[in-house]
Amino acid sequence: MNTTTATAYIEGVLAGNRRLLAKTITLIESRRPDHQALAREILDPLLPHTGKAARIGITGVPGVGKSTFIESFGTMLIEQGHQVAVLAVDPSSSRSGGSVLADKTRMEQLAVNPGAYIRPSPAGETLGGVAARTRETMLLCEAAGFDVIIVETVGVGQSETAVANMVDFFLVLMLAGAGDELQGIKKGVLELADAVAVNKADGDNVEKAKRARQSYETALHFMQPATPTWSPPVLTCSAMASTGIAEIWDSIRDYRRKLAATGELAQKRQRQALSWMWTLVEQGLTERLKAHPAVSAAMDPLSRAVKRGETSPVAAAGKLLFLLDNP
Repeated sequence: MNTTTATAYIEGVLAGNRRLLAKTITLIESRRPDHQALAREILDPLLPHTGKAARIGITGVPGVGKSTFIESFGTMLIEQGHQVAVLAVDPSSSRSGGSVLADKTRMEQLAVNPGAYIRPSPAGETLGGVAARTRETMLLCEAAGFDVIIVETVGVGQSETAVANMVDFFLVLMLAGAGDELQGIKKGVLELADAVAVNKADGDNVEKAKRARQSYETALHFMQPATPTWSPPVLTCSAMASTGIAEIWDSIRDYRRKLAATGELAQKRQRQALSWMWTLVEQGLTERLKAHPAVSAAMDPLSRAVKRGETSPVAAAGKLLFLLDNP
């Protein structure tokens, strides 16, 4: 049984206590009703202490070197005096529900740096592999004093849209010399990008990286920018050699400065907060629907009828929703 009070959690997070921060995040991620109730008591008092951090989403194709990049990027920021939290979403097993949670072994130097906090979270059943409570975790880390929050996605897929809707700046890492320069990246993912960085631009790969940069610049040229205030740049970098990393941070700061000046950054966060609320409402309604006794009893028979083609999905859904008010 959890005996820690809401006040103790709040005070611990605000004091930057890593142990209590970890416990609070675990509480936030819990599906137990008593834990969820306690989490709600904790979050609202912490809200005035949030919102000042730079929120950065990072994605990339498999093998692009996300972990190496984040380690190099995070180390550079800490050397500049920043406090960095990395929220890395790990893929959960669809069979066992287990999760690798190996981010701390993939970022060995950053994991032991006192200016960093790495929190791997299992993706579970949430859309595209984004951890269910990543947004709340981000707020907790901000309240604990971290001024740069990095959200690393599982990989290219639906999770990119979800992450882009919770951060200020969305960075897409790409490779050079891997055949098709677009590497199967969907147009939608590039449209989400606030910057594209071609990684591993070192050694014999420098020229290939330059050519890839030109290809991505051409691709972005034909896309409508999300705002007239910002045109996504294409940069090159080497996480291994720590080159080009400072230029990426300069772009992020420039982006935040320009959008803050026009009020667009504040508006973006307001839209994200409302989207977050409605996502939680939809999740809650789905959970309540499935937990309703009459709906639960009718769910399997109706599912079988839909599979056999005996009733349409529209009719079955209507019957299940009707049972909510007329059990």
